[in-house]
Order: sequence, then C-alpha cells, then structure tokens
Amino acid sequence: MYALYTLAGVPDDVETSTHYFETDDKLGLSALRFLRQESDDVVVLVHGLTTSTDMFIMPEHKNLVTYLLDEGFRDVWSIDYRMSNRHDYNMRRHRYNMDDIAMYDFPAAIKKIRSVVGDSKRIHVIAHCLGSVSFTMSLFAGQVTGISSLIANSVSLTPRVPRWSGIKLLMAPFMIEYVVGLPYINPRWSDDPGITPGKIVSRFNSLFHRECKVPACHMLSMMWGSGRPALYFHENLKKVTHDRGGDLYGPTSVHYFRHVRKMLRSGNRAVKFNPNDSKYSALPDDYLSNAESIETPVLFTTGAVNKVFTDSNIVTHQTLEKIVPGRHELKIFKNYGHQDVFMGMTNDEDTFPPMVEFIRKHSG
Repeated sequence: MYALYTLAGVPDDVETSTHYFETDDKLGLSALRFLRQESDDVVVLVHGLTTSTDMFIMPEHKNLVTYLLDEGFRDVWSIDYRMSNRHDYNMRRHRYNMDDIAMYDFPAAIKKIRSVVGDSKRIHVIAHCLGSVSFTMSLFAGQVTGISSLIANSVSLTPRVPRWSGIKLLMAPFMIEYVVGLPYINPRWSDDPGITPGKIVSRFNSLFHRECKVPACHMLSMMWGSGRPALYFHENLKKVTHDRGGDLYGPTSVHYFRHVRKMLRSGNRAVKFNPNDSKYSALPDDYLSNAESIETPVLFTTGAVNKVFTDSNIVTHQTLEKIVPGRHELKIFKNYGHQDVFMGMTNDEDTFPPMVEFIRKHSG
C-alpha cells in the first residue's frame, strides 16, 4: 500500500513545486507543477469529484504525468480545485455547485499558471468526470480563454446516467444530509472506529456487492454509477490500486449531485444551477448556447462500457457536430469504463497514446 498523497510516482529528474492561488469567492486552492524542462506546450490536468492530483501520479503503474513528460511534454500541471480531496471543502455541508468552479476556480488557476509560464505558451487541458463538466462549462462560457486544446473524459456538456443512478441522484442528497445526518459521503466509512452511521451505511451497502471484498469499492459503486463495480473494470486495475481506492477518491459533499440532477432534468444539458441568482449573471443559463464561437478543439473520450455517465460524451460530440462540423473529435476506449481510463495498469498502452496524439496535433 502506498502513502496518502505520495509523490513516489513522480520521476526523480522532475522538479515538483506547489503553487497556491485564491479565487474571487475567497477560497485558497493549489496546483502542482511537474517540470522537467521549460516547454512551449504546457499540459494542465483536472481531476474529478472526490479525487485529486493523485490519480495522475500513481506509483503502481506508468501514470499520466510520467507518460506526458516522457513523450516530450516537459511542463505538466495538475489543479487541485475545490472538489479535490487534498482540500477539506468537501468534508462539510456546503452549497457549492459547478457554476462556482466554472466561474471562480478555473479562471484563477489558469491565471496563476500563466503568471508562471508566461502568456506565449500553449496550454492544453486534460479533464475528467465532473472536472471535465465544470471545465467545459468554464470554456464554453468564455470564463477561461487561450486554451489550445482540451481533452474531456467521460462526461462534459450533455450528462447522461444509468436509470438506477438517476434514482439515486433523486434521493441520495436528502438521505445523506437529513436522514443519515452527515455532511458528506465517504468511501472509507467502513474504517470508522466504533459504531457510526457511516459504518452502518457501508456495511449495509456491502451486502449487495459480492464482486470483491473491498468495502470502499462497494461504496464507490453506491456513490457513482450503476454496476458491480461501477467506476471501472476490476481486471484493468492493479490490486494495490483497487485496495487503496478509499484514499484515491476520498469523501465528498453531496450538493454537486444536485447540480447533476438539475442537468438531467433540463434535457441532459449543462445548465446553470440557479439562473435567478445574480451572482452568476456572467454565466449562460445553457452552456451549449454559445458553442459555435468556441474555437478550442476538444477531444471527447469515454470508455466503451461507461457505467457512470453512459454515452454522455458521444452525445456531446454528436450535438457539436451539428453546430460546428469537424471542429471536435471523439475517441472511445474499448474494454474501459469511467475511472480506469486514467487509473488502469496499461493506460500507457491503451488510453494515453490517443490523448498525446491529439495534443501534438494542436502543438507547435
């Protein structure tokens, strides 16, 4: 088992530094920089809900940061925004939504990166899960600009989920906050000392998951998607990755689920959570409304058997093809699901090469 928040997966010849920045709504966030050499092309990584930079620097297999560095992209950044389990914002009951991230987190993060690398560098972004949703929202709302290319994995501007997930989204936020009475949901509830409401939930949930013996894996299937398991194929993960899932994902508040539910109810489109709140007046009510003017090319990727966001990115690509034919691309990874696209043991052979090929296409 590896240490929590370890940098053991980062090559020894890479300079690692932490860069702190502040959002306009007064949150302190951070980004990690992995620098082998100054480069005209900078790659920025965006994790999903409950995860962190750790999903990109895993020591147990060739991770995305190492792969990018070895492929000639020698300046890689990873943003730990407000969804990151490296910060404590998800371990309390809050009312942040993805509009907050689109309007505050990513503009501040890109500004910080620009202040370090300069305005002339090309910035390429690889984003995952709700990080992908919120970054594409920020891009298509014009909140972040100057992005040379974007790779959006699993889901973006047309979220779609399995039927059982839709039922869970309807009930779970209320049940967790007001029935169980907890500020967040935690895949590691089974590790609680003594008897706690969370441990009871975890034990009960495991009664319905006989596919493995890791309670955190069972909880992740409850938190995300519909399947046994839901987030990945077991056979795509190393045992150590599977066993430390509770650390790699971490706890999260349930309010982001309400924003996903709002999108599902709005015709499976990325929409503003509260269009009547003047705080978000700079954002569009529908994030696809200005799609024609967004010139940044996007590669939409997804696992072929995605039990979390099904065919979301396929539909997004089809939608944009009708608006701006040929501007964006789609790549479907056979025998992959949602999270194993980045956390699988053979990603360097299966999923990373098409991403690098796309970035190269839009580099100097």
